[in-house]
Amino acid sequence: MQTTNSVFLVRPANFGFNVETAVSNVFQNKMSEKEEVIQSKVLKEFDVFTSTLRSKGVNVFVFDDTPTPVKPDAIFPNNWISLHSNGKVILYPMCTPNRRIERRQDIIDSLAKKFNIAEVIDLSGSEADNKFMEGTGSIVFDHTNRIAYACLSPRTDKDVFLKVCSILQYKPVYFYSRDKSGKEIYHTNVVMCIGKGFAVICLESITDKKERENVVEMLTGTGNQIIDISFEQMVSFAGNMLAIRSNDGKELLVMSQTSYDSLTKNQRETLEKYCELVPLSINTIETIGGGSARCMIAEIFLQPIN
Repeated sequence: MQTTNSVFLVRPANFGFNVETAVSNVFQNKMSEKEEVIQSKVLKEFDVFTSTLRSKGVNVFVFDDTPTPVKPDAIFPNNWISLHSNGKVILYPMCTPNRRIERRQDIIDSLAKKFNIAEVIDLSGSEADNKFMEGTGSIVFDHTNRIAYACLSPRTDKDVFLKVCSILQYKPVYFYSRDKSGKEIYHTNVVMCIGKGFAVICLESITDKKERENVVEMLTGTGNQIIDISFEQMVSFAGNMLAIRSNDGKELLVMSQTSYDSLTKNQRETLEKYCELVPLSINTIETIGGGSARCMIAEIFLQPIN
């Protein structure tokens, strides 16, 4: 299935501006408020985010970030792990040293008590070769059609991407996506998201005509209606949405309030044909962290233990 009703989140202990990741993430911004004020705001945003998902009928597992070592981006667990319906769990090579420490065996052990894990595949060894692949930040999966999309960047290596596709037996589709200044966009999930029957994507960021045509052909050829977003909407994280579902099978599209506000009336109405829109206020998180609603959620496609 394209969507899951089970996810996990990490409640941050030391959220903050990550100097290491800011080199390749132009979406990050510093705020002048004191650290304790920022942390308080972030925890409030996180807790409302969690409670809203639960109120919509989603199974949400929350793990507390450990105070040490300090992990400013721990709130974005989707970058270091993906959990698949065939029982495979993949651990990914992270670009910056202070994000590599986010990988936690205790989280995997805890999930293994509730879900069937057949194999853990650790690809983090590629870090030694400066080859990175940051989970479902780097890869947007079309699970229904077994296709994986990736925009190549300093954080998304082609060789590692092809290896992941080989492991999962997904068809790889890779391209380059650039912002208005021509800089490679750091994560694919900023550019696009795929739900059940639709795809939200910033097509103008794919500057190579052949690559853009190939992506369009793959998306429409597999029955997805394309909702094309502008550069301005992408900067407002309109591509950083995630389609999930409730326990009673209702399709949901989780997004930040910022991204929701950037959508046109027609875009909203089109998306509402496929799912319920769930906007959440996470302004502090996305402003400082440079990631939005999708980045906060690690999907669990593993089969539950009966």
